[in-house]
Amino acid sequence: MKIIRTIIWFIYFWLYLIILIPGLIKANRLQKQERTEELDAYISKHVGRWARSLLKAAGAKVTVHGAENIPRDASVFVSNHQGNFDVPIMLGFIGKPKALLAKAELARLPFIRQWMKHLNCIFVDRSNPRQAINSLKEAEKLIKNHYSVVVFPEGTRSKSDEIGEFKPGAFRIASKTGAPIVPIQIRGSYKLMEDNGFWITPAHVTVTILPSIPTEGLSKTEIAALPNQVKELISQA
Repeated sequence: MKIIRTIIWFIYFWLYLIILIPGLIKANRLQKQERTEELDAYISKHVGRWARSLLKAAGAKVTVHGAENIPRDASVFVSNHQGNFDVPIMLGFIGKPKALLAKAELARLPFIRQWMKHLNCIFVDRSNPRQAINSLKEAEKLIKNHYSVVVFPEGTRSKSDEIGEFKPGAFRIASKTGAPIVPIQIRGSYKLMEDNGFWITPAHVTVTILPSIPTEGLSKTEIAALPNQVKELISQA
C-alpha cells in the first residue's frame, strides 16, 4: 500500500503541475503587466490549493492551532523542520502571501522554479557563504516591501521530533527590518515520509502558531538570545 500510494502521489504531483501550465502563463502575464497585487493573490490562491491537495493525497490530516496569532504586517515565520512535507504545510496553511528561503536544489525542478519565483522565494546555496549573505539581504528587501518570509532555521530536516540548533539568519532578517518573529511548531510531518523509508504513509500533523515576538528596539544581547529563545518556545509548544 505504501508503494502504491507513493507512486500515485508522485504521478499526481507532476500531473497537477502540468495542468497548471495555463495558470503559470497567466501569472507570467500579470508579472509583465506589473499587476503585483493581482499576481500575489492569484499565486497565493493556486499554490495554497496545490499544497493542500498534495497533503490530502499523501493522507495527511493537518490540524492548525493559533491561526489568530498571524500578524497582518510582514513577519518572519520561524519553524522547526521535520520533513519534506513542511514546505507544502507552510504554503497551504499559513494564510497570507509569503516567500520561502529554500535550498538551491529546488531551483532545478521544472515548473517548481517558476512558481517559487512568483512566490518571491529565495534559493539559498548553503555551500556558498557569500551567496547565503546575499540571500539574507534579499529577504530583508522583501520584508520592507511588505512580504512575509518563512525560514527553517535548522537548515535541514530533523526527520524526527528532535529540534536541531537554530542558525541566526532568520533572526538577523527580523532584527534588521523590525519585523515580528512568529514561532511555528510542526509536529508529526516526518511520519508522512521520512519515518517510513521515504514511502508516503498517512499521518496526523499538528501545526501550532505561537504569539509573535517583537524585534524593534532590541539590544544586541537580546538579538543574540533570540535563536535559543525561539527554539525553546517551539520545543515547549
